[in-house]
Amino acid sequence: MKKKNHPQDGISRAIDVLIQEGVDLSTLFDQGGLLKQLSKRLVEKALQSEMDTHLGYSKYDRTDSDNSRNGLSSKQVITDNGVIQVEVPRDRSSSFEPILLTKRQTRIPGLDDKILSLYAKGMSLSDIQIQIQELYGAEVSESLISNITEAVIEDVKIWQNRPLESVYAIVFFDCFVVKVRQDKRIINKSVYVALGIDKSGIKDVLGLWMSENEGAKFWLGNLTELKNRGMQDMLIACTDNLTGMSDAIAAVYPKTEHQLCIVHQLRNSFKYVSYKDRKLLAADLKPIYTATTEDQALIALETFASKWDKQYPQIAKSWYANWTSLIVFLQYPGAIRRVIYTTNAIESVNSQFRRVTKNKRVFPNDLAVFKTLYLTINYITKKWTMPIANWNEAMAHFLIKFENRI
Repeated sequence: MKKKNHPQDGISRAIDVLIQEGVDLSTLFDQGGLLKQLSKRLVEKALQSEMDTHLGYSKYDRTDSDNSRNGLSSKQVITDNGVIQVEVPRDRSSSFEPILLTKRQTRIPGLDDKILSLYAKGMSLSDIQIQIQELYGAEVSESLISNITEAVIEDVKIWQNRPLESVYAIVFFDCFVVKVRQDKRIINKSVYVALGIDKSGIKDVLGLWMSENEGAKFWLGNLTELKNRGMQDMLIACTDNLTGMSDAIAAVYPKTEHQLCIVHQLRNSFKYVSYKDRKLLAADLKPIYTATTEDQALIALETFASKWDKQYPQIAKSWYANWTSLIVFLQYPGAIRRVIYTTNAIESVNSQFRRVTKNKRVFPNDLAVFKTLYLTINYITKKWTMPIANWNEAMAHFLIKFENRI
């Protein structure tokens, strides 16, 4: 039985022929080099094959068909190897519609993805224009780049309303600030992010919201939206001390345990501390959040208060005020505590968002913010294929503690 040739065998033979004929392969990647010429020939060959199929006969065959070839038309096409001049076959009835290059298409698929990738990394339209010029030697207008990125808006809407898992083990909430042009003014707006960890330990960005102000009503709406999209339960919510969050969680997810981020609590504690006292004060706070039990943590807080209350009375007062939500993580084994008590997981996501939004400086509107962040999410979530560290141990604990909810 004759062995079927693989397409790569033909490519290898073609390369061998080029080498044997003494073609200078050092020009392969030059502006007008061999790769660009091969791209042109390959596209034109494919278009000729499409015309053969359309007419029902090859170029030099005899036929009684009423339709026939009618010369060529030139077309500039931007490819990954630069701009190429392609000769597109025509037919007399003008009924030929090529699949590879439609009549108004001037870009080979792949360039749009490159533009979206650059946009997702925070580059402005003018920066992308310069980059495309340098990469492909092609003049691309800012309006074309804008149109390509605008096409993402429908994807953003679909993403914002997509169904969610019924249960998430942990959901982190946090925010960062962007500058947006509104009513002829540039104002600061907060972007709130929900990052979920599902029962398999895989991370996913569940939602994005924007607002100038937060509060119980704002969070009630956001959490209700998550519930309407299918998230019927979250075992633990980890947040900064966001205004109105505790009341909203209690209303929509009454069984959810609410853990305030220890890292944020520490930052707030150091806010008004003299630099010379910080190192010693930090050492005295550490026994609180590294305690084995809640009783030990409370003793550590009392010890801290007796030492520092006279100088910094607001620190211990803040810990006491938020105590119930600060010590939720102490119910869990050490390996799980590191996952729960800090919002590091979402902080790393926000750091990537901040990097992108910093490059943009000022967004023309809210939709431009969502568009950029959606593309960034698409980029970073491709790497989220493995469970977070120590997840099997955490899940074993959750299955016992929340046996009727998982």
